[in-house]
Amino acid sequence: MRAEASADNPPMIFSALLATLTLLAVETSPPGGAAAPSRAARLTTAQSDSIARAIEKDREDTRQWLKSAPTSYLATVARRDFGEKTTLTVGSAPGNDVRIDDPAVAPSHLRVTVVGDSFRVESADGKATFRVKDTDLTDATLPPSSIGVGRFTLRLSHQRFPAIIVFDPQSPRFASYKGLEYFPVNLAYRYVLPLTAAANPDTVIILSTRGNQRHALRVGRFEFVVGNAVCRLEATRLLEPGVGERDLGVFFRDATSGKQSYGLGRYVDAVPLPDGRYVLDFNHAYNPACAFSEHYNCPIPPKANTLKVPIPAGEKDSHYHGEDAALDH
Repeated sequence: MRAEASADNPPMIFSALLATLTLLAVETSPPGGAAAPSRAARLTTAQSDSIARAIEKDREDTRQWLKSAPTSYLATVARRDFGEKTTLTVGSAPGNDVRIDDPAVAPSHLRVTVVGDSFRVESADGKATFRVKDTDLTDATLPPSSIGVGRFTLRLSHQRFPAIIVFDPQSPRFASYKGLEYFPVNLAYRYVLPLTAAANPDTVIILSTRGNQRHALRVGRFEFVVGNAVCRLEATRLLEPGVGERDLGVFFRDATSGKQSYGLGRYVDAVPLPDGRYVLDFNHAYNPACAFSEHYNCPIPPKANTLKVPIPAGEKDSHYHGEDAALDH
């Protein structure tokens, strides 16, 4: 998913979700009841080929997104947290909370105010505008989202710890692009499985890379088999604006963390199916945004989600900065 709602990450390419739909007729553990830990989904050759092609396409699309997209991780140039403030100013003049020194930005351009789960964005002089999609506005109340100011994109990030992240399509960090590395596609790490619901779903604290304590609902766990080992991973739903009822995130570390894969850990999204089960495909495991940029606030996998076995599937560590030492939490 790589969506800000779960991990301050951009959207994953959606052809993976289309590939998921081919699994609806696959026979695995039946939904409902107490099922044994799930093994890899059984696929026909045609299904395997189709899913593998979709995964490879997603990977190439993600490489191109990182290389040049205006909201690439590499496009980030600044972050300003609201902290104890409710309003931040944006403009080209010194003294603004978010200063963008560019002729297209007025000395006092915008005021951005946190209002509950939303943001109130207003022209500071009544004339300066901002873009929402293709429309120029002077004021609006918006959910966590992005707005355009000149050539720049401003992400209005909430997460209960609101901030403004500035993206520049001319960011000098694009020069450091060196691709993305992945483990080979291996559908032995693709599972169709039920969620073992928590008897009493409880609110837990998810620590983040900027030191924030983010709240999440621990909704249950997934149980699956890797080799001969039974593995369990907790599934959580961040209690933050923009997160849907079925948006479950799995933040995990495994025996590849800090070696072949990113030391902090990786994320994999649980994709819901109509019959109540989920697709948990580690070929889509991805690094948090903070593996590429210091301007993000990423969940740290909880200690309970540290697997002793390796999961050699999904994204490797491409070493975009030196802050990728394993963190033991």
